[in-house]
Amino acid sequence: MNQSSNNKPVYDLEERTFLFAKNIRTSLRKLKKDSFNQDDIKQLIRSSGSVGANYIEANESLSKKDFIHRVKISRKEAKESIYWIRLLIAFSNTDEKNSLEVLLQKSTELKKILSSIIEKSQK
Repeated sequence: MNQSSNNKPVYDLEERTFLFAKNIRTSLRKLKKDSFNQDDIKQLIRSSGSVGANYIEANESLSKKDFIHRVKISRKEAKESIYWIRLLIAFSNTDEKNSLEVLLQKSTELKKILSSIIEKSQK
């Protein structure tokens, strides 16, 4: 988060999506891995990184239609991240659940922000 000239916070969504993917990876390193959750962890790593990668692509798009399409993909990946986090929460111990629930909140916030961008861009 940066400060604008009038001291209001400016949120950089590219940076926020990067930090989301970074926080996912940091939390998953602490998670006990077994054959049961290994695939869920891999899927979450992929989808969480894809949120930001697709948002960056959206910002580089050449048309409004392409921008909306890529933001929709980014939102889809945020929704997929929510799914994998929920699965990991369902089978985690109490300590692990706490950090995963924070990630669930962050992914839900990103999904809502992306939905808002799509809605405003389609007007």
